[in-house]
Amino acid sequence: MGFKSGFVNIIGNPNVGKSTLMNALVGDKLSIITSKAQTTRHRILGIVNGDDYQIIYSDTPGILKPKYKLQESMLRFSTGALKDADVILYVTDYLDDPDKNTDFIYKLKQVDAPIILLVNKIDLKADTNLKEVVDKWMEIFPDTQIIPVSALKKVNLDVVLIEILKQLPESPPYFPDDQLTDKTERFLVSEIIREKIIMFYRQEIPYSVEVEVESFKEDKKLIRIEAKIFVARDSQKGIIIGKGGESLKKVGTEARKDIEAFFGKQVFLELFVKVKKDWKDNERYLKQWGYN
Repeated sequence: MGFKSGFVNIIGNPNVGKSTLMNALVGDKLSIITSKAQTTRHRILGIVNGDDYQIIYSDTPGILKPKYKLQESMLRFSTGALKDADVILYVTDYLDDPDKNTDFIYKLKQVDAPIILLVNKIDLKADTNLKEVVDKWMEIFPDTQIIPVSALKKVNLDVVLIEILKQLPESPPYFPDDQLTDKTERFLVSEIIREKIIMFYRQEIPYSVEVEVESFKEDKKLIRIEAKIFVARDSQKGIIIGKGGESLKKVGTEARKDIEAFFGKQVFLELFVKVKKDWKDNERYLKQWGYN
């Protein structure tokens, strides 16, 4: 048996645990994780190398019916992942309704790539009801390998890896063996900052924010970072900053801790807030931030 390599694309509805699964399979935090829907906006690769294989995992935005141009771009990332996959991990959980996105399920059943269906969050579900959930999905995907997992507790992920390696094609590696992801350092920093905003703010604020790292300067001991937080309306700017700047300071402090942990180096982080009106429906801004 020769060297195996290929793209394993992780697809599913919002909040089923795709990003948690991605990070667990890769062994590092590349995708941000929160309890709110639409946390993942981009398609993010995580690269895992073994002695005789290279797996390129791809985390994708949750499948949704778009209401504005940003969501249209997010859906394109998800549907595009159907076309270039060597293996598809379709992630669901015990609350996920198969009738929620019947159009996408139909598209999924038409792909040529092998599908492994993962029923996630079994740590939250009584074993007595798990069979009902698996049987429900087996009716829809009768010829598909279905594996109950807990991405959070890393239950059955060894079984998932074995099944992936069975399905992965023989191919030389696509990336150098020391590369972890296709994303830049600036992108990873912007996602860490956005994660803190999602965690600390409510209502529409997390969905109206984009982060752009304008400066990333690294020396032997310190990384200096300047980043701008863009909001869609003037009123949102004041909410992000907070009284006396306290809210923004909290975001900066918590983001800095995670950035330091990721890069293993001291970080000086400056955050600024600017308004770009209705950027979620502005094609120029979306293209600038990689939603194309």
